[in-house]
Amino acid sequence: MFDPHDLAVRIRAGTPLLLVETQEEGLLLDSFRHVVAELFRPLWRWSITQGLSRLDLDDPAVPMANDSSVVLQAMRDEAQRGVWLLFDFSPYLRYAMNVRLLREIVLGQGAARQCVVLIGSKIELPPELEPLATRYVMRLPDEAELAKMLREEAFAYSRENGGRRVEVDAASQRAVLRYLRGLSLVDARRIARELIYADGLIGPADVARAQQSRFDLLGRSGVVNLVPDTAQMDQIAGLARLKRWIEQRRAVFTSDTPPPGLDRPRGLLLLGVQGAGKSLAAKATAGGFGVPLLRLDFGALYNKFHGETERNLRDALATADAMAPCVLWCDEIEKGLATSDSDDGVSRRVLGTVLTWMNERKAAVFLVATANDISRLPPEFLRKGRFDEVFFVDLPTPEVRQEVFRIHLARRTQAPKGFDLVALSRASDGFSGAEIEQAIVSALYDAHAAQTRLDTAGIVAALAQTRPLSVLMAEEIQHLRAWAQERCVPAD
Repeated sequence: MFDPHDLAVRIRAGTPLLLVETQEEGLLLDSFRHVVAELFRPLWRWSITQGLSRLDLDDPAVPMANDSSVVLQAMRDEAQRGVWLLFDFSPYLRYAMNVRLLREIVLGQGAARQCVVLIGSKIELPPELEPLATRYVMRLPDEAELAKMLREEAFAYSRENGGRRVEVDAASQRAVLRYLRGLSLVDARRIARELIYADGLIGPADVARAQQSRFDLLGRSGVVNLVPDTAQMDQIAGLARLKRWIEQRRAVFTSDTPPPGLDRPRGLLLLGVQGAGKSLAAKATAGGFGVPLLRLDFGALYNKFHGETERNLRDALATADAMAPCVLWCDEIEKGLATSDSDDGVSRRVLGTVLTWMNERKAAVFLVATANDISRLPPEFLRKGRFDEVFFVDLPTPEVRQEVFRIHLARRTQAPKGFDLVALSRASDGFSGAEIEQAIVSALYDAHAAQTRLDTAGIVAALAQTRPLSVLMAEEIQHLRAWAQERCVPAD
């Protein structure tokens, strides 16, 4: 959305070169028509396809100016103060003549006469012009404007379909509007049309579609991915302290205005044994908050070209900010932030970018970082204030192992009541949740091959054939547990 008063103030202040990056050219033109009606200045428009024209009145004396240099010369020679809208002009600033002409227009006496507005989807200026330019950031539509747009699209659908009204579920509409916030009106309208014209209604299924469509618009880099299936807290065995921590902070995190004295939760670090449930806990955090889950892929982040890695990271973090409220999950973060002296400082710049974003972000983005090897994380990443809390996810206790068996047996259409869960818990001492799941899968294959039903004895046999990580890497895991005992909060 463009504020004509704000644009008029900038022109009155003598802004010589204004940059507007937008796809909403029609709205921008309407706004500038209001501006020149208030300022009583000529409004000129130029594009390579239509040449030069005057928008505030019909002027037969407009010079022919399809060439980019010709329009700049006409602008420089024009005695009357005016506003010049140049569409998709930045490619023509690769030529020294055009750069020089534009500098002459915006410097000296030209600054008092002409206001040049460069308009395009992405505007890149040569170094000679960058210090002279002011970038205008359009105001994004608020929820009331988005709701009005949604009604307009519903009425348009009704007119095109013989008066058939769009069925609207109020709760789904509110959720859809939440996912449209932060988008331009053009992008939001395109998503709204797709939702309405798909089936003539706004219902629960449209909430997930709106979420995916929003991410498709914002997350084009491939570095950050939308995880469609978040877990719920009741799908996780154990982790009682972590679950309680999330539940206590849910209302504050999802609130537009946190209560006085309470800061919005910012993130947590999950350390622990491999396979103990850190990744599942990260997914359940998003489910517990009831917000989308984004996963930052450090493998796709790094690029061989100079500067591209840092730009990929900035784009990924900007996508997370735009998707707020959301959870940003960085899995095995020690692999992405481990600094090295052999990469020309790329890893240190990545770390610096992450730390700056963690400290300065204003959007409701909750960071969940999981790690297996604490020794590889830089000390500045672990200092107090980076995370709200550091939890340690240990191997499951006997009671938790019974719940793990109950969950995974039920997930595979096996009635848990038909199994001796206490015996299974004893037989799986030292096993992680992931290892228990794989033992059940192995026992199911054995039962299928023997054409028998799965029973307790079959699972115990599969457990006996497995050496858990707590045995294979006993020294490393014992060291990790001893380190975490005095430094982390137990998740269970």
